[in-house]
Amino acid sequence: MDAFPVLCDLDGVVWLAHEPIPGSVEAIGALRRSGHRVLFVTNNSSATIAEQEAALEAIGIPARGDVVTSAMAGASLVSPDESVLVCGGAGIIEAVSAMGARVIGHDEYESGSSPVDVVMVGFHRHFDYEIMRRAAHAIRAGARLIGTNDDATYPTPTGPIPGGGSILAAIATASGTSPIVAGKPHAPMGEVVRTMLGGPVSDALMVGDRPSTDGLFARTIGCRYALVRSGVTPRDVRPDTDGGLRVDIDAEDLADVARRIGVSVP
Repeated sequence: MDAFPVLCDLDGVVWLAHEPIPGSVEAIGALRRSGHRVLFVTNNSSATIAEQEAALEAIGIPARGDVVTSAMAGASLVSPDESVLVCGGAGIIEAVSAMGARVIGHDEYESGSSPVDVVMVGFHRHFDYEIMRRAAHAIRAGARLIGTNDDATYPTPTGPIPGGGSILAAIATASGTSPIVAGKPHAPMGEVVRTMLGGPVSDALMVGDRPSTDGLFARTIGCRYALVRSGVTPRDVRPDTDGGLRVDIDAEDLADVARRIGVSVP
């Protein structure tokens, strides 16, 4: 079989809270040796690219130039002349700054000295009422609301915790505005992936643990989808395919996916 790109979600596929899922490191190595380009496509927006690459390197996976985040997708919707109030982590600040846009700090916004064009929301552990209040105020004053992703939960070794989508929902409710969502399964993330691969993605395989994001993202970009049961979707839950979702491979984990496409995993 000819080599094709493999798009891997991180949380629930490669690791859980940076603890590698058994067989995932070996599977990625085997896929690469077989000629497959492996791109890590994550809705995580809180970490910088360097932090994501370093975390992968720490478990034995070289990843320089192979990480795509929802922060990058969100930043792709911002113009260089715009000002952005960030309700999220360093990854969003990095991505917005790389686009040439101006990041407005919350203290600066509170002073009333800087108008805001965009409020961008992602997962962050310091979310509180005051952040929600400032964000809602800026949106009601005319700022666009962009969510890096709308994942309600985030998988960890001890079970799901609230994700960036839960924070986004709170700000959307407080502001009375429907957000623009950039990450999987939406089109902005697909455009970033196409740019990274330098062409069409129809021959790719998207590997993910969440059908509502990874599976629908595969549909968005027109590629195949491999569902793994190592993250948020239990083995006894059948994916809802009524909305057009197609599961091409239903596997235990990433190593199982690799074997099913003919790659030998140690």
